Amino acid sequence: MARIERRVSAPLDQPKGYRVSSRPKARESGDRFGRFTENIARWMGTPIFILVLTLFVITWMLFNTYGPEDWRFDSAAIGFTALTLILSLQASYAAPLILLAQNRQDDRDRVAMEQDRQRAERNLQDTEYLAREIVALRLSLEDVASKDFVRSELRALLAELDREATARDAKDQDAAAGE
Repeated sequence: MARIERRVSAPLDQPKGYRVSSRPKARESGDRFGRFTENIARWMGTPIFILVLTLFVITWMLFNTYGPEDWRFDSAAIGFTALTLILSLQASYAAPLILLAQNRQDDRDRVAMEQDRQRAERNLQDTEYLAREIVALRLSLEDVASKDFVRSELRALLAELDREATARDAKDQDAAAGE
């Protein structure tokens, strides 16, 4: 239970590495960079990015194959070396950015799982408490008179009162006849 009461100074959706800093500016800039990496990773996973990259490569190859000889800057004869370098550079930056975004998502998932686990524990404790209360109510209701029992007792009392009244009336009639 002590873990539940601890104070969290940073938002739960930030990676743990950024919570340690006592300087707010460092945390904000770290969060800004993290959001930037997530946006880049999210954008690289879209069909638009793949389409734009494909159009870029096709345009590059067509221009350097069929464009004016003086304007060509990458040769098809040597396998578009500049294009290969640019795509390698893009991939070398994309991989770490995607990994950073995945680490941030893992941290968020870990926090969400911990919250779900704590919520499940509380639900289990609440359910057990309610079950104990229901059992206690059932046990206490066994000692309480039911509606049918009260009716039968009242009918028995009414019948007894009727018998007593009939007996009194008979005594009164006998007493009146004897006078």
